Amino acid sequence: MKQREPPKSHYKMDVELDRLSNLPCHIIDQILQHMPIKEAVRTSVLSTKWRYKSSTLGHLVFDHQCVSGRNQTTFVNIVDHVLLLHTGPIHMFKLSNRDFLATSDIDRWILYLSRCSVKEFILEIWKGHRFTMPSCLFSLQEMTHLELFNCLLKPPLTFKGFRSLKSLDIQHVTLAQDVFEKLIVCCPLLERLTLMNFDGFTDLNIDAPNLQFFDVGGSFEDVNFVNTLNLTVVSIALYEHGPNQQRRSPRNSGNLVKFFAQLPHVQRLEIQSHFLKYLAAGVVSGKLPKPCLDLNFLSIRVYFSDWEEVLTAVFLLRSSPSLQELEILVRPDEQPAAGKTKFSVNDNCNGPFAQLRLVKISGISDIEIQVDFIRFLLSNSPMLEKMIVKPASVNWELVKKLLRFKRASANAEIIYLDP
Repeated sequence: MKQREPPKSHYKMDVELDRLSNLPCHIIDQILQHMPIKEAVRTSVLSTKWRYKSSTLGHLVFDHQCVSGRNQTTFVNIVDHVLLLHTGPIHMFKLSNRDFLATSDIDRWILYLSRCSVKEFILEIWKGHRFTMPSCLFSLQEMTHLELFNCLLKPPLTFKGFRSLKSLDIQHVTLAQDVFEKLIVCCPLLERLTLMNFDGFTDLNIDAPNLQFFDVGGSFEDVNFVNTLNLTVVSIALYEHGPNQQRRSPRNSGNLVKFFAQLPHVQRLEIQSHFLKYLAAGVVSGKLPKPCLDLNFLSIRVYFSDWEEVLTAVFLLRSSPSLQELEILVRPDEQPAAGKTKFSVNDNCNGPFAQLRLVKISGISDIEIQVDFIRFLLSNSPMLEKMIVKPASVNWELVKKLLRFKRASANAEIIYLDP
């Protein structure tokens, strides 16, 4: 009689555990970095080799995956437990839990990090008032990336900047005018700056010789660039203070010229919300004194009821000989521009857009000035390959007009998208 073989389940389990135990250390580290911190800690029971691996993690992320319920004490205990057992350097620390109400525990954690040479620090406070950052944050001098959400910044008088910081992302923050300017100018290596929904200051004075990326959205009165010759990607949105409150006119005239004076190498530019109105103050006639030779992508939100905004957009187009992609976002609730009912190509543009290949227009209506603007683009773009039009509402008369327009490019294709 043939003897029965023993079950292989235990054998297979031992083999799998051996495989886990024999994984190279760098592979184990990569696996743990892609796991929620709660699950990473549990791997300590797998084998002797894994037992203390979670205590040496270089990337610590404390978010909603750390806890199963809404017990704030449990979340605090988890962070305390991980930091208490942690050994070695911490390269990245992120705290972002939408159910966590900011407490003084954060002060303790940041104080701990100030002794760990942390490289990246991310703090997102989703509940309650803006959290006042402790003074020990400003001692993280080896930090290269800082990201704050819903915080108040008031550095000590001894603060001399973050000497190693390359990326700064602050949103829903409060800080004074002098604090903001010092924060920027005292970060000599800063390459990326994101600033959204801020208060406490009104002037964006940017002095950053290594800055390459700048993304801002908020209510401000003026913007000035100094030593920003390396800036190549810019996105600016100027918000209104309120639905019925008129924004004050910019203090300086010639904003279009001033804005581009320190941006000679900008390649991608997004002008959003009401910022085109700001640039329209004191515009020069025709073109900029110095063309934007490197600009190849331009996105503009235009209020066609304001003739000065329309002209400013045209002047900018004329000053961008290398432009290849153009995006026009039409502000809604348009009325015909006061004093002007027809866009005159002859008066406002001499010479084609030699490199323009793609145009996207969203929110367009069958209003004469908007339709004429499309005709103007088609007749002055000899290299145009595609124009994508998405109207504010279904309008077949607009479609008929677009198809009848003459095109400088024989290869230009008009694509109509339903709203």
